[in-house]
Amino acid sequence: MTSWLVIERPTVKLYRPGYRRLKRLMDLTFCLLLLPFLAVALVVIALLIRLESRGPVLFVQERVGKGGRRFKMIKFRTMHHDVERDHHRTFMKAFVRGQVQTNGANGVFKPFDQKQVTKVGRLLRATSLDELPQVVNVLRGEMSFVGPRPNVPWEVEEYKGWHKERLEVLPGITGLAQVRGRSGIFFDQIIRYDIEYVHKRSLWLDLKIIWWTFATVFKRTGAH
Repeated sequence: MTSWLVIERPTVKLYRPGYRRLKRLMDLTFCLLLLPFLAVALVVIALLIRLESRGPVLFVQERVGKGGRRFKMIKFRTMHHDVERDHHRTFMKAFVRGQVQTNGANGVFKPFDQKQVTKVGRLLRATSLDELPQVVNVLRGEMSFVGPRPNVPWEVEEYKGWHKERLEVLPGITGLAQVRGRSGIFFDQIIRYDIEYVHKRSLWLDLKIIWWTFATVFKRTGAH
């Protein structure tokens, strides 16, 4: 059964039914065009993950989408199956609250142990190929190709009131924050980019973000 988070709605609501219908059509068109090519890539990546380490090929995690609706987001598994995740959860809650350190010119400091990530996982993270299975989430209507990246419920619990405006639109595989900084910026700045997208969103902006995403991934900007 679908569960919901109780969230405070922003006082200003931006209803754009025409844009939403066209955006959904664009998402479905991209899915249909890409699926024949993605199918081969998905099979190859799944085999590489299976050959390198034990555990499931996919990592499925509950995330919070539009309007606080929860859904199961799918990714390729990039970490070893038996990794302890409590420390990561503690850090991410502090990250949302703005209680993190900076790492000089490298931006936000984040705990990262290379031993926890598989060799295949490092490549997938650097190229963002671990996100490919989210095409299924797009087909289900839970996500879009472009939108704010969805957080897990315990991160949303740490949101400040103004953070919740990002929940007014479908989450995305990529977004404005990802092409302007990826993992190298503070959470409040990520939210500012997400809210900027909420107010400025258009098909033309969506197409530009998709193009910028390819450029960012190619340069490996902010990849971890």
